[in-house]
Amino acid sequence: MEKIADIKAILPFLLKGAVVTIKVTSLAVLMGIALGTILGLARVSKSKWLKSISKAYIEFFRGTPLLIQLFILYFGLPNLGIKLSPYFAAVLGLGLNSGAYVGEIVRSGINSINKGQMEAARSLGMSYPQAMRYVVLPQAIKRVIPPLGNEFIALLKNSSLVSVISVKDLTRQSRLVNSRTYQTFLIYISAAVIYFCMTFVLTRLVNYVERRLSVSD
Repeated sequence: MEKIADIKAILPFLLKGAVVTIKVTSLAVLMGIALGTILGLARVSKSKWLKSISKAYIEFFRGTPLLIQLFILYFGLPNLGIKLSPYFAAVLGLGLNSGAYVGEIVRSGINSINKGQMEAARSLGMSYPQAMRYVVLPQAIKRVIPPLGNEFIALLKNSSLVSVISVKDLTRQSRLVNSRTYQTFLIYISAAVIYFCMTFVLTRLVNYVERRLSVSD
């Protein structure tokens, strides 16, 4: 009974952190999709400088730790006179990082479409942007849903890193509660269960979208 009482006492604090985790991750996902789509299109464009810039961006953000990227944004930029709030730095850092991975996923999805699709669309009088928008991308989207889902699930779990820049997400709330109660095992097991529930729901959502798109074929 005592353990149940302890859980009831700490759960509101952990759920408050979980809400912050969901908000930060959701905004980062939206940013990652938008940025990643642009990067993916740039990677398959005919422009050499667009290809070079997008490739350099992707290689940098995929080749450096997310934690270091967050440190640069939150602790490094103030040295240049740019100060970001913890919340904004968290969303920006996660979004910039996710955009690099989404960019590669989008590129792979586009390249998986038979080149004859683009050629056929162009022969019908469509411009390159029109063919990409109405013919290639709709087919590519269906193919990239599974890897995108994996990326966003990983992003949700990686969001725990934002706790080191003072964002009161689930991980930081767990640490704060632990510093007051010292119920270490109970607190972190509870946090792990909450993270599992969030990733489980996200996985089911991705699977649902994938099934819906398969039915529409």
